[in-house]
Order: sequence, then structure tokens, then C-alpha cells
Amino acid sequence: MLARLFTDHPRSVGESYGQHAAMALSFSGRMLLASLACLVHAAIPGLFTRTGSTIISRLHDDMVLHRQAQSGPSKRPLAEPAE
Repeated sequence: MLARLFTDHPRSVGESYGQHAAMALSFSGRMLLASLACLVHAAIPGLFTRTGSTIISRLHDDMVLHRQAQSGPSKRPLAEPAE
């Protein structure tokens, strides 16, 4: 049970528990910044016009594309192919 909670997922993406925790905290911090930028943008549309989308695009690159490059071809597709 504990292995499933703490080590199975990090191992499945090629990381140790510590590496995975550091990466997840990094993503969390950047998502918090994006969220705050969007909150300010909602009140004052002239501010932070691209900050949230830029952070999200970079997160996607770090989370998905970088991980795929490190591990080689994915064992399963990230999205089902369109028909």
C-alpha cells in the first residue's frame, strides 16, 4: 500500500520520490504564479495579458515534451488519436 502511494508513480515516470517531489513543487509554484496573474488580469485586463498562457505552455513543455524526450517513445499515447 505505501509503495503504491509513494513510489509507484514516480518510478513510472523515471524519477525517484525526491526528484518527483521537487518537480511537482516546481510545477505547483509556477501554477500559483499563473493563477495569481490570471486573477489580476480578470480585474485589470490590461495587465498580465499573456503571463498565464505563457506559464501554462512552458509547464506543458516541461511536463510532457521534456519527459517524453527523456524516456523515449511513450508506452501509451497522451491522447487518443482522432478519427
